[in-house]
Order: sequence, then C-alpha cells, then structure tokens
Amino acid sequence: MECDFKTNLRAELDYLGLTVKQLSAKTGIPKGTLDCYLGVRASMPPADIAVKIAGAMDVTVEYLVTGQKVKKQDKLFDHNIRSIIQILPELGDKDIKTVLELARILKNQTAPGS
Repeated sequence: MECDFKTNLRAELDYLGLTVKQLSAKTGIPKGTLDCYLGVRASMPPADIAVKIAGAMDVTVEYLVTGQKVKKQDKLFDHNIRSIIQILPELGDKDIKTVLELARILKNQTAPGS
C-alpha cells in the first residue's frame, strides 16, 4: 500500500469521517490549501502546517508522512488493521463473533512454539 502524505491524510479524513471543509475549520487552513495536499499534484505542506493538521486529527506528523504511527495515545496500527477496525461496525453481531473467533484461531496458529 502506498504511504505518502496525500494517501495518509485522505485515509485519516475518511477514518474520522471529516470533510476537507471541516478540517479547514478546525485548523484555520484554507480549504483550497488543504485541497492542494490531496489533489493530483499533491504537495507536501510546510512543517508548521503539517503540525496543525496532525494536531487537529490527533495523529502525529510522522504518521501523516510515513503511515507508520497512528494516534498518539493508541497502540500502533498499520493500514490493514485500521481498515479492519473501520469495517467492524458495519458487521452484525454474528459476523463480529466469527471475525473474533477467526482472529483467535490465527493467533494460536502463529503463537511461538506452535
């Protein structure tokens, strides 16, 4: 999966359910400027702007740049785990139990000494 500022910013906006307009209001950064970071010719923001964006989204600048770290106070999750977490609320109780059981089975298969 591609990890760059544009991709990570878009993923985080989607994860939080924020629009660019809402992020603009939270940061004071003009919507057009934010659109430049998300567009076809996506540019990297200056450090002070990246810090404002990261702060408003409660992630680190490092996460937005590299995709390697998630929320400051949360355990580190990669994009695949975040995608799973995002899908879970859309599943019914029976399906969530199935996913949990599958995860337990997979964990036991890969446990040290197995």
